[in-house]
Amino acid sequence: MHSAEEIKKLVGTYAAQFVQQDSVIGLGTGSTVYWLLQELGSRVKQGLRFTAVPTSAQTLTLGKELGINFTELNDVDELSITIDGADEADPQLQLIKGGGGALLQEKMVAAATKQLIIIADHTKIVEQLGTFPLPVEVIPFGWKQVQKHITGLGCEKIVLRTRNNQTYITDNHNYILDCYFNKIENAASLNAALHSIPGVVETGLFINMASTVIAGYPDGKIVTIP
Repeated sequence: MHSAEEIKKLVGTYAAQFVQQDSVIGLGTGSTVYWLLQELGSRVKQGLRFTAVPTSAQTLTLGKELGINFTELNDVDELSITIDGADEADPQLQLIKGGGGALLQEKMVAAATKQLIIIADHTKIVEQLGTFPLPVEVIPFGWKQVQKHITGLGCEKIVLRTRNNQTYITDNHNYILDCYFNKIENAASLNAALHSIPGVVETGLFINMASTVIAGYPDGKIVTIP
């Protein structure tokens, strides 16, 4: 049986086959995407040519070290595919993303993409969203007022994200509130309600954006949904 990290490596490596010669793609962020980047770096050395829009400074830094060619979202009309991870994916391919803190740029890149491919280990496939705390990116000014409004939507607990005992700051200089809803009955409705709160920049709910989820399992099996 494969370990969690081995599963991520299997899926990330498998997904590299979807990157075509001379394509313009989006590259996501996270522990599974790390292995995708490693494989793409190997393929670049073997002659694969493509240009990528990164969803985070982390992806940009690692990708450059691996020889991947990057551009900015402003400089492309459309991306053929984006390959990214997810924290949860339900049977309708609705997602929770943002555990790595890059949800705003991830969503902007996904919205510019013909096909969003999600890569994940089997534990991220769930029947209902909400066990993983929903990240909500907010501007620092008045974030406690935003927190109060989110609580009014039925959120059981909200935690201001920190890292190394400091408030976590996104690439766009915002805060993240990790919102424990536990069960999200209607993801689209909740997403709309959150966006109506002044001070909310973006949510980690990716509604009707994913085309395919590729999931890896401990026995080495890789399943594509749908």
